[in-house]
Amino acid sequence: MSNQKNIIIKQVKKNIVGGHHGGSWKVAYADFVTGMMAFFLLMWLISMVSPEKRARVATYYKHFSLFEQSGSSIMSQKTAILSETGGEVSVPKEYYDKGDKGKGEKKDVAKADPGAVTPEKLQEKLKHDMQAKLKGLEDQIMVEVFPGGVRIQLVDKAGQPIFPLGGSAPTEVGRKMLEAVAGSIKDVPNKIAIEGHTDALSYSSNRYTNWELSTERASAARKELETFGLNPDSLALVAGYAATLPLIKDNPNDPRNRRISIIIQYPGSAEGAGADASVSASSPTPPPSSSSTPL
Repeated sequence: MSNQKNIIIKQVKKNIVGGHHGGSWKVAYADFVTGMMAFFLLMWLISMVSPEKRARVATYYKHFSLFEQSGSSIMSQKTAILSETGGEVSVPKEYYDKGDKGKGEKKDVAKADPGAVTPEKLQEKLKHDMQAKLKGLEDQIMVEVFPGGVRIQLVDKAGQPIFPLGGSAPTEVGRKMLEAVAGSIKDVPNKIAIEGHTDALSYSSNRYTNWELSTERASAARKELETFGLNPDSLALVAGYAATLPLIKDNPNDPRNRRISIIIQYPGSAEGAGADASVSASSPTPPPSSSSTPL
């Protein structure tokens, strides 16, 4: 009898539960969904933050130094610069300290604080600009300092109206004057008010009055100024006052009473010290002084 043993080979077949239809892909998908949820949550939180704070954070990390700025607050600094979005934001003052190459250059883009240019200096600049840009129309432009700001008045004239009689769309003369004004005030950081005024001539119908006309003219002037570069965020007031504040008080029907007043506000200025000093959004500017003269 032979002692040779038979060799038995046993094949073990692994049984993969589920195969391609198993649950391992769910883990990867859950990670993906979690990442997307975190991303959209981050985007939502960024959109809810004010542009000023968002710009502060961006500027903080752009110029951050562990050794120089450790422990400082990014929201407590008050030095103003112009952000990438065109707004005014605050960043640490030490970013402008001398000694760091190139950092002092940021001062060139800093916005001037409201009131940094006195009303008198602004008046002189505006008069000079208007005389240079609007030759032949000098008698239709008045620039004056009054308690609370600087007022530019564009007045009508027989033969050269800034608005057609009874209409609210500016004439070519009116658009030319508004373009010149916009070019001179678009970089002024102060708040601006726009007022529409009419003469005392009344309409035969009570459905449309000088109140509607003056308001529509003020709004039309606003649109033209914005078209020529005025920042809409600088506007504090757009209103119409009909014939309640005539320029020529002795003759309410005088064409010069039909005008647009553009006010650069200086609240709290030396000229504005008093009960009725500053221009507010709830009350009209004081009537023009009788000494107002064209350029």
